[in-house]
Amino acid sequence: QVQLVESGGGLVQAGGSLRLSCAASGLTFSTYTMGWFRQVPGKEREFVAAINWSGSITYYLDSVKGRFTISRDNAKSTVYLQMNSLNSEDTAVYYCAASMLQAMGVVDYDYWGQGTQVTVDT
Repeated sequence: QVQLVESGGGLVQAGGSLRLSCAASGLTFSTYTMGWFRQVPGKEREFVAAINWSGSITYYLDSVKGRFTISRDNAKSTVYLQMNSLNSEDTAVYYCAASMLQAMGVVDYDYWGQGTQVTVDT
């Protein structure tokens, strides 16, 4: 049974930082592209960042480039999202997901975590 468990969300002041973690089990982690998505009520889930199986290729939503960094530790089956210079538009539930494709679309991801809330207080 595949499980993705996010942690690290919370309340942060505008301009602050958070690091999200996603621990995976039940899958061969090192063969999957890992992605982070976010969703606010009433809106579709949107892509934030992705990293290929080896960590050599990363993708980012334009609005987070230069502020967010995705990384992974295959030995720990964990993917991270370092978020700096947070602003109110980053407030959302953040989900990690796993895909066999090197992709950025919601439909391309096979497994999803339960999500972690990030709230940026302005």
